[in-house]
Amino acid sequence: MDRKFTEQELFWKGKFGDDYSLRNRDYLRIASNISLFSRILRHTINVKSVLELGANIGLNLMALRYLIPELEMGAVEINEKAALELKNNIPSAEIYVSSILDIAFDKKWDLTFTKGVLIHINPNKLKIVYNLLYHSSRRYILICEYYNPTPVEVVYRGHRNKLFKRDFAGEMLDLYNDLFLIDYGFVYHRDEYFPQDDMNWFLLEKKDGRDNG
Repeated sequence: MDRKFTEQELFWKGKFGDDYSLRNRDYLRIASNISLFSRILRHTINVKSVLELGANIGLNLMALRYLIPELEMGAVEINEKAALELKNNIPSAEIYVSSILDIAFDKKWDLTFTKGVLIHINPNKLKIVYNLLYHSSRRYILICEYYNPTPVEVVYRGHRNKLFKRDFAGEMLDLYNDLFLIDYGFVYHRDEYFPQDDMNWFLLEKKDGRDNG
């Protein structure tokens, strides 16, 4: 029997997810993403492949492609309309139209990441996503999300039970004892040149990956 989708998954698969993609197709955001990822990537070595969980129409991956033109890209996206636009934006990307709660990979990428996605996952299902981020990564994991030291729900555009803030990176560090924190930072919506949506980012690295890198 097929698994029953969570209310959060249905929310993003449906009309709200469609509308989100239309509302957030401002390609000027790519400049802000280039600034953010250039700051993060300076702490990495030899990243040649990335996997994004919840890629939407690809604005993050487009910025990464600008910084590393030969980058191999994988992307998971639950919303079919967003995934179609993502394919048009980045034809060479390996795109999986799926919930991130239902997918697993045999291969690994140098860097796996989320940006504004973990906050929308049912809190009871977060460990599934942590596991996917961890086991799909050869070396680096990037978490760019809203941070709060303790779990809290926030009303999201008038909707309850759709946005949750917590210490996602800290929870991953507690779960996997071979992960360590390389660096972290904050991006502010009032940045004059490269605004982002008040997110904290955390770059984690596998100790084994460091030894083999």
